[in-house]
Amino acid sequence: MLGREPVEFTLSLEHKEYTVRVTEDGFLELWLDNCLRKRDSTDEPVLYVWTNIELYWENHRWVEARLFKHNRKLHVTVDGTTVLDVDIPR
Repeated sequence: MLGREPVEFTLSLEHKEYTVRVTEDGFLELWLDNCLRKRDSTDEPVLYVWTNIELYWENHRWVEARLFKHNRKLHVTVDGTTVLDVDIPR
């Protein structure tokens, strides 16, 4: 996977934006407020990152992203609801 262009998706969650990024070396990252929250660079078949996003009035949302290496499918959920489900180019 080395040498590919990074792919990223910036998604809105009320007044916040977060970015899910597949790096040029095939790792998965989750960014919030221009800060890297999680990075999975393991050899596992599914890469997984997550974070808790605090919104107004102590309202929280749980964001999870999974990259399935065998078919390069990226799946992102907020509180268990799918918000992005795409194939990453090979």
